[in-house]
Amino acid sequence: MIESKEQLKQWQTVLDSVREQIGRVIVGQTEVVEQLLWCIFTGGHALLEGIPGLGKTMLVRTIADTLDLEFSRIQFTPDLMPADITGTNVIQFGARGETSYQFQRGPIFGNLVLADEINRATPKTQSALLEAMQEKTVTIGTETHRLPRPFFVLATQNPIENEGTYPLPEAQLDRFLLKINVTYPTPAELKEIVRRTTSSEIFAAEKVADGTVLEEIREGAKDILIAEDILDYAVKVLMLSHPGEAGAPDSVRRYVTFGSGPRGIQALITVGKFRALSQGRLHVSLGDIREVAYPVLRHRILLNFEGQATGISSDSLIRDILAAADAAL
Repeated sequence: MIESKEQLKQWQTVLDSVREQIGRVIVGQTEVVEQLLWCIFTGGHALLEGIPGLGKTMLVRTIADTLDLEFSRIQFTPDLMPADITGTNVIQFGARGETSYQFQRGPIFGNLVLADEINRATPKTQSALLEAMQEKTVTIGTETHRLPRPFFVLATQNPIENEGTYPLPEAQLDRFLLKINVTYPTPAELKEIVRRTTSSEIFAAEKVADGTVLEEIREGAKDILIAEDILDYAVKVLMLSHPGEAGAPDSVRRYVTFGSGPRGIQALITVGKFRALSQGRLHVSLGDIREVAYPVLRHRILLNFEGQATGISSDSLIRDILAAADAAL
C-alpha cells in the first residue's frame, strides 16, 4: 500500500539502484531491462526472444543477484522429461531394509527460473511448466508442493532456428505476461562488450533489494489509480486486436485469426500501473497503455496463414491497433 509520496520516492530509488547494478554487468539493452523489471515487479513471467549470444542468460542471472533471488536454470532439450523439471519421488531404504518415498525437488523450485531455449523441448515437457506458472504449485502423484515465493519463469527462445523446435501452444504463451524482443547491440555497445569481456576487470552486480521489497512494491503498484476513460481505452485496444470487431484495422482483419484474450487486458492494466509507479506517478496515463501494449500483446495475436506467409510482424499490427484506438478517442 502506498502510504505517502516519500514511500513512492523510496521505491523509485530502489528501482534506480536495480537498474544501475544491472548496467554494471549488462551493456545496453535498456528497453529489455526495463520491460523485465515491469514483469518481475508485477509478479509475471516473461518470454525473451533473440538470437544466441545477446546476453539473455547473463541478464537473468544478474537480475537474480541484484534482487537476492535464488536462481535456477533449466536447459531445454528434446530428451528432457517433465520429472527433470518438477522433480520426482525417490525410494529411500531404511536401516532394516524398509522402503519409503521421498520427494526430490527439481530445478523448478527456485525464485527466478531460467527456461533456456524452451521451444527445444517436446510439448509434454513444456506442459510441466503450466501448473507452476499459473498456480505456483507442482503436483506429483497425489501430493501438491508449493513453489518458493516470489516465483518467476523467464524463458528464452531463438527466432531464427526452427529445426528441432516445438512452437509453444497458445495456452502456454498466454501465461507469459510479456514477450520481450532482445535486439542486437549497436557498434558502440559492441565495443564496450569487448572491453568488459576481454579485460581482467571483473564486473559484478551487488544486491540492492530482496524478495520482501519486491513484494512490497508489487502490492503498492495495485494502489495506482486508473481513470475510467483510460480503462475504456485499454479495453478498446484489446478489442481492436480481434478481426471481427467493428473498427478493427484492415491489417488485423486480413492477417489475424484471433486477438488477445482476457489475460491481455489484465496485463495491460497491471503493467501500466507499475510503469506509472516507477515514474513517480499515482495514476495510469494513455502513454503507459501505449508503451506496454507491445510486449503485452505481441504473443497474444494469432496470425492466420496469410499473415505467417507474408511475414507480417505483431508489432506492426499493434501499431495499427493503437492508431485506430487513438482515432476513436
